[in-house]
Amino acid sequence: MESESIDSEEPFITREKIKERLLKGIIKNYYHAEANVFTPKYLKALEAGILNCRYLDINNLNRDFVDTKGFSVVFKRNRLEQVKKQFPFFSQYLDFALDPFCNAFYLNPLLLVDNSKVEPHIDRSLRSYLKTIEPPLFVSVLYAKVPEDLNGGELVLVCNKKRVGEIKPKANTLLFFQGHLTHSVNKVKSKGSRLSLVCEQYSLEENELDKIPEFLIESRKLKY
Repeated sequence: MESESIDSEEPFITREKIKERLLKGIIKNYYHAEANVFTPKYLKALEAGILNCRYLDINNLNRDFVDTKGFSVVFKRNRLEQVKKQFPFFSQYLDFALDPFCNAFYLNPLLLVDNSKVEPHIDRSLRSYLKTIEPPLFVSVLYAKVPEDLNGGELVLVCNKKRVGEIKPKANTLLFFQGHLTHSVNKVKSKGSRLSLVCEQYSLEENELDKIPEFLIESRKLKY
């Protein structure tokens, strides 16, 4: 399967319409992407906020994330305003991307450089708090920065051992994909960096939700 490059020459449409298309798209298909969702000014502010954040370090995620950096924020919907206050550079993304039917979230910026890659896995990052958790309802990914000389770095989506998508990242593209899909990122070859913002969105029962932290930051910077 050739990798799909996301681009759009459509005239301006409302964000509500874009989000509607994203949500309908992942019901009909395994994933859906929309280009040019945010302003260049916001993308620059997001990049600066992440790269200058004191929590950014070698990734706290598992060994599937090879030579990557990041940090994670676990939160319930009732703590959304707290997340936005502590991380104002996430605000526009969160206001747009979060689904009102989801009540628990695992948010993480992901920085890849030359030779970084992500091995195949299914997202269950809240499993540290609830061993029996099912995959998220869906995962939302914003490509905040993509270097012009990028080779590799495609997001590969697999369902039941069948490849159902290979998406070449493009800056300012917002992608939603079904949360149960196995996914990986091909090895990056670039002199620059590939920066994305990822959010696993869960819809949990009350007894499950009780086991999830209200608000928690995960970072290697907090372990030393």
